[in-house]
Amino acid sequence: MDFSLSDEQQLLVESVERFVRNEYPFDARRKLAESEDGISAKNWGTLAEMGLLAVMVPEDQGGIGGSMVDAALILEKLGAGLVLEPFMSTAVLGVRALTAGATGDVRDTLLGQVAEGALKFGFAHYEPRGRYSRTRLTTRAAPSGEGYTLSGVKAVVRNAQHADKLIVSARTSGEERDAEGITLFLVDTAAKGVSLKSYMTVDGGRAADVTFEGVEVGPEAVLGEVDGGAALLSDLLDHGAVAVSAEAVGAMKALHMLTVDYLKTREQFGVAIANFQVLQHAAVDMMNHMEQSRSLAYAAAMALAEEDDATARARAAAACKAHTSRSGRLVGQAAIQLHGGIGMTEEYAAGHYFKRLTMIEGEFGDHDHHLDRMVAMIRRAA
Repeated sequence: MDFSLSDEQQLLVESVERFVRNEYPFDARRKLAESEDGISAKNWGTLAEMGLLAVMVPEDQGGIGGSMVDAALILEKLGAGLVLEPFMSTAVLGVRALTAGATGDVRDTLLGQVAEGALKFGFAHYEPRGRYSRTRLTTRAAPSGEGYTLSGVKAVVRNAQHADKLIVSARTSGEERDAEGITLFLVDTAAKGVSLKSYMTVDGGRAADVTFEGVEVGPEAVLGEVDGGAALLSDLLDHGAVAVSAEAVGAMKALHMLTVDYLKTREQFGVAIANFQVLQHAAVDMMNHMEQSRSLAYAAAMALAEEDDATARARAAAACKAHTSRSGRLVGQAAIQLHGGIGMTEEYAAGHYFKRLTMIEGEFGDHDHHLDRMVAMIRRAA
């Protein structure tokens, strides 16, 4: 595969790097994470002005018409800055859900609002006892007039308190574990019957458990086919897995650079500890894990953007996330070990990268989950 960047992509990368450098120095990010809201309206507006929120919005809806590869380039640089604003849930999952599943008028209106920075999305699928299952759902949507009434609970919905709308998976027919009978909905967070229990996550981000109690939505809220939403849901989950993998690559690269700089300046026995061969080997192992994850992330992003076969896209996403989950843990642990005690202090960036990589390890499925998916797909193809 050709991983070389076009001139437009190179300019895109450089613009995001400038944003992170100017708006996300570590101390500023730490203060923002500790603030009441946890994100910055100014930063969100800057992302919109730069056109980053419109990167995957089709050109005929006022966007740039880019692909998942372009989004991955952005996410890698945002990951390097530990950016807190909900880019992934809005500009990737929100846009993908709208372009693939929303009706014409709803799609056009909401995509324009995303591009302008006037709309944020949250992705509400996982449930308290569902773990990483793609089809185990207890949230129900019952027909009510021309629309539906939703009831259920979603767990650890990232940036739910910042979202204007949630993409919600619910069961419209069948039993809890059935693959069929799933429908996706757009639900306003301000709708009657929606309640959020918000909290800070270990990485300084925000999440919430969301309860739906008799929430009424109209027919225009349906994404895709009624009872046939499993394929769209799986597609969104794969986009999410690749998105956080690209973010993890940026975090791993930044953490590796921070660790190498520390090894060059920290002295023991009168010499920089970077001269010790065993520590050099550990730093090289960190780089190898990061580069392997980067290759898999962009291969998966290209598959999502260009591959027609759904199984091939799913296998690429699963391979990417399985490797990145494992590599993120190994890189994070190695960095903390090489830093020693300072690596775990709140005042130093290394521990914050480690925490974010720890969170990403489990987001959209961990290493074991995606290995199991790959085995299942291989067996079905045999």
